[in-house]
Amino acid sequence: MEHSISEVARMSGLTSRTLRHYDDIGLLRPVRTASNGYRWYGRRELLRLQRILFLRELDVPLAQIGRILDGDRDGVAALRRHRADLVAHRDRLEEIIATVDRTIADLTGQAHLSEEEFFTGLSARRDDLRRDLEARYGAAAGEHFTGADTVTGGWTREEHEQAAAQGRRLLRRLSEARSSGTAPGSAAVLDLMSEHYQGVRLLWPADAAAYHALADVVTGNPDQRAMIEEIDPLLPPWLADAIRAYAVRRLGYVPARGRE
Repeated sequence: MEHSISEVARMSGLTSRTLRHYDDIGLLRPVRTASNGYRWYGRRELLRLQRILFLRELDVPLAQIGRILDGDRDGVAALRRHRADLVAHRDRLEEIIATVDRTIADLTGQAHLSEEEFFTGLSARRDDLRRDLEARYGAAAGEHFTGADTVTGGWTREEHEQAAAQGRRLLRRLSEARSSGTAPGSAAVLDLMSEHYQGVRLLWPADAAAYHALADVVTGNPDQRAMIEEIDPLLPPWLADAIRAYAVRRLGYVPARGRE
């Protein structure tokens, strides 16, 4: 059964203009376009639109959504991955909501909240990264965070904000290098990656092998990838290549065959 663009707009909650834009950028093609210019969509297109909306809920940029969908051959497996990402996103939001509720209770005198509890839930992204590293590289990778907590535990709010701003500035410089066509393994980029490596080591004392492996996290961890894509949607895979190149050429890492 085919549906007109107005019917798809009604079912999905999108506007016809948005659906036409998706067609223009190649994200969602209609099954056919009639001689009068009307677009018609079949079941296959509606399933693709459903997945587009799932990924939009995860704040994935449209350009990245297209690459994800076009690269997925197994639709069921892809939906299972999307479901896992959505559940993780829901769990993080529920934890943050619970923190807000406890803060409201504290401010209205209904309960007492310790200062440390003010930040429960807001550290969820950092905890997720720690669990990801432990799952990929073993418990020792996560244990490094204890040392990092010791280093940053005494930081003021301003110092945390300065470190975050410095990281964003570095990502923008790397984005400019990517946009200009500079190869991720070039000397100029490797000089920039020296700053990246030192920043990583402040929070996670990674050796050459661990830093090389971090490239997989940059592209495979949804939170880390989304954070980088806020600067540049095309940056994560390029940055992953730059990380691997730096680990090999500047840190002396020797990857297994086929892993460079």
